[in-house]
Amino acid sequence: MSLMGLNNLYREVILDHSQNPHHKHSLANATQKITLKNPTCGDVINLELELQDDTIKDIGFTGEGCTISQSSASMMTDAVIGKSVADSLNLAHIFSDMVMGKKHSEADLQKLGDAAILSSVMKFPARIKCSTLCWWALRKSLGEEADD
Repeated sequence: MSLMGLNNLYREVILDHSQNPHHKHSLANATQKITLKNPTCGDVINLELELQDDTIKDIGFTGEGCTISQSSASMMTDAVIGKSVADSLNLAHIFSDMVMGKKHSEADLQKLGDAAILSSVMKFPARIKCSTLCWWALRKSLGEEADD
């Protein structure tokens, strides 16, 4: 596949997650809830988790934002549902590193699922916060202060 074709495919996946987001709903049995805002562009994410036995049993998000923030939230929920807290935090670190241009193994990037597509965000510094907002919410909801 040509580079142009690959870019179009990535764009289609991002648009699909934005227009048909996965896990975009509130949770009746949420054990963790957090709201984060990106004041530079107005993105808002309300993240809700249902933790059971150190595992993300269910996850949902609501809020409004740009295509990047909404698709990233959809991709993030797919990546972490059913995972342990430690594995989910590891994925959040991999994602943050990736969009900042830090290298990770192909195996690590594959763990992100569709979210690995957002690696190109690093070319657009103003969009990095859009893509990481939901991942920061995840880290904070799991008891970790995001420092990047």
